[in-house]
Amino acid sequence: MTLNEQELVNGCRQRDRLAQKRLYDVFAGKMFAICLRYTKNRPDAEDVLQDAFIKIYENIDSFRGECPLEFWVRSVVVNTALKHLRKQKHLMELDDIHTQDNHVADTELTLSSFQWQQLMGFIHELPTGCQTVFNLYAIEGYQHNEIAQMMGISEGTSKSQYARARMLLQQKLSKEQRFDDESVRKTQF
Repeated sequence: MTLNEQELVNGCRQRDRLAQKRLYDVFAGKMFAICLRYTKNRPDAEDVLQDAFIKIYENIDSFRGECPLEFWVRSVVVNTALKHLRKQKHLMELDDIHTQDNHVADTELTLSSFQWQQLMGFIHELPTGCQTVFNLYAIEGYQHNEIAQMMGISEGTSKSQYARARMLLQQKLSKEQRFDDESVRKTQF
């Protein structure tokens, strides 16, 4: 932990408002982006961010410095987002999807032609369970056993939700690619 992080943590432990504001200023932008990945709209993301920072300030004493402060803050934000989804009952419908075709195409689509915002829009269109597992696994880097524990689901459910998310994203990306290819052909002479 850097000296600046240690000063921030110590200030927040002493309930120093300036230290709390600095902590917020340092991490709020990145953490808001995480909140947006788990929620379907900005107001919900803002609520999750606010709740997360309240938890961060209330539980700063539990931060031991064994990892970078940003990792600890991120884990609080992710857990707060998951709690929000549970409260909204979005994760209650989650179940294994073994009855559906979970085949992920062998050919990978290239993402170079897609902008980050466009890809995030596709992720937001996923069913909540798929979106959540995709975010936790592909973006946050959690393993399926960790996701299962965090979400209160089986490891198999986590894997099948991830496979379904990939399949749906590949379908969206493929459809978008076909649309772009047709647009280019129509404009050529």
